[in-house]
Amino acid sequence: MSSALLLSLDSLAAWRRALDRGIEQFGAMLNDNDLLDAQAQSLLARVRQQLASDRWVLAFVAEFSRGKSELINAMFFADTGRRLLPATPGRTTMCPVELAWDAQQTPSLALLPITSRASGQTLAELREQPALWVHMPLSLDDPEAMALTLQQVARAIHVTVDQARALGFWSDDQAEHNPPCDANGQVELPEWRHALINYPHPLLKRGLVVIDTPGLNAIGAEPELTLALLPSAHATVFLLAADTGVTRSDLSVWRDHLDGRVGERFVVLNKIDTLHDPLLDASQIEAQVAHQCTQVAQTLGLAPEQVFALSARQALTARILGNPASLTASRLPVLEQALLAQGLPQRGHAMGHSVENALLSLQQAALRRLSDRQRQTAEQLIELQALRGKSAARLKLMSARLDHEASDFERCAPRLSALRAVLMRQSQGLLDGLSSQRVRADLQRMQDHSDNSLFKLGAAKAFGAMGQQQQQRLRQAMIQLDEIEAMLQASLRSLNADFGFALRPGQRPVLDRYREELGLIENSYSRYVGLTQIWRLAQAGFMTRFSQILLSRLRVVFDAAAQDVEQWAKAVSTQIDDQLRERRRSLQQRREAHQRIRQAKDGLEHSIASLESQQAQQQALAQHLASEVDRLRLQAHASPAHASPAHDQASHRQWVPCSSTQPERDAA
Repeated sequence: MSSALLLSLDSLAAWRRALDRGIEQFGAMLNDNDLLDAQAQSLLARVRQQLASDRWVLAFVAEFSRGKSELINAMFFADTGRRLLPATPGRTTMCPVELAWDAQQTPSLALLPITSRASGQTLAELREQPALWVHMPLSLDDPEAMALTLQQVARAIHVTVDQARALGFWSDDQAEHNPPCDANGQVELPEWRHALINYPHPLLKRGLVVIDTPGLNAIGAEPELTLALLPSAHATVFLLAADTGVTRSDLSVWRDHLDGRVGERFVVLNKIDTLHDPLLDASQIEAQVAHQCTQVAQTLGLAPEQVFALSARQALTARILGNPASLTASRLPVLEQALLAQGLPQRGHAMGHSVENALLSLQQAALRRLSDRQRQTAEQLIELQALRGKSAARLKLMSARLDHEASDFERCAPRLSALRAVLMRQSQGLLDGLSSQRVRADLQRMQDHSDNSLFKLGAAKAFGAMGQQQQQRLRQAMIQLDEIEAMLQASLRSLNADFGFALRPGQRPVLDRYREELGLIENSYSRYVGLTQIWRLAQAGFMTRFSQILLSRLRVVFDAAAQDVEQWAKAVSTQIDDQLRERRRSLQQRREAHQRIRQAKDGLEHSIASLESQQAQQQALAQHLASEVDRLRLQAHASPAHASPAHDQASHRQWVPCSSTQPERDAA
């Protein structure tokens, strides 16, 4: 186990916890001062849930016999004193293996039978059905028994060709991709479709999720792995053999599943110990390793610093035996350092930007309510100060003005209700265009066009047409959003002028980034419907599974866009309600103050003193609000992978706080 990686994940987890506590206290402060509406409460809850459930996903990808399982053993299981995951020569990991820790579950191995592929359900759906999985407990105090249990991930079964075809492992049109038949005419398949290892490893407890993938044929045969698990990984480690470099099958894995992926990518040239030659000196062997790294980088189109030569077996042995010199010679610490120097900060920065944007939204909403209170208090104070030394006639004039303002207030209510109704109707029309049902219908048409084409040759065209439909859907939503915003600006301008409100449409949703996400999804998924994938498209049920997984990715984009629009519309509606409530409260306070002036000689001065106290409290609250947002933004903006008390203090000295009245909203 790498202590540096452990400390880095500790830092990330501690940063999330500290940020969550700060956000909780910030929310309590807003709530105590009546600055937290339902929309803000929902946003706070969502941000805290993201911080609590954040995970860092690290995927290991390679062809068979490249040493993935051995590298995972060296990085995560050396403290058990033995090799836990099967890592013998030849094909070991037969199914995708996911290592994580869920404190709500006991340490165990959960296995999904390969026959579940026949049901057509996605892995995400099957995760919610524990009865379909085979569960085996892990004996944490007995490494030998635990290793024996984990041997299950290497188990295989033998089925007929018809059964293999039904499960998607056999294609009559692309025989070169089919697994070999034995003497009995049967085909060897993985016994399990997916494995979940719930293990209380210190790194896994801190939010790390490790994915160990099988080789090329199994990767291609499981759409869930290539279309969902790998794209969701925040960092990917691609393993090659040092003695062979990039083979043809390695290049196929890279081009089909990793090239162009979002996220950090690390290429490992494993088994450098096999390059040892008694006829060569150390410098010559080192030159061979350096040459292999350069060749790999050129072949894969990467920078040389993204390629790491190491020996996973030597690293595992060194850690089990406690030999620091041998561990250094294995070069594994260099890879681990790169992971925590490049992979973890990126994850922390992404979460920090999300939190920072949420804080700015909360600040804007709170400042709108607070500034309206300040304006109302200032107006009342000016009125009462003007009454000092004035006659009863002036008091009567004030009473008449209050009655007039109350009448205006009652007249504006129907206009505000009508505006709310129009806003809700137009925003609902926009949301209907972003609904998951529309996306599902588009995907069904894509699947129908593909199925009806000869040999599935129309799959790529149907996919392209579907992608254009999604882009057009977002473009139409942006046009509708422009129309709604123009309507709001005109209506709010009129209301502000007629009745003295301070209504603003607020920061409109930015949908351009969702168009970019659609482009990334289309670029990533188009590789699975090209002419080179005809054999896979022809497999029974592949297009259905492809559509299901693609739907889950598109739903995330459209649901997020719809959520932004819905929150914006609700924020405007809430702002209207807030200002109505504030205006009603202000009128009531002014009536009460006016009544006190009539009832007591010192009522005027008492009311003025009370308002001056309120004004000072509101100014202090505005300053405190800006200070808290700046502090939390600094905390969210700091790199958690390198956080330390000294670093935090130094960063705080360099921080330039934003304006408390016009905060800039960073890009998501």
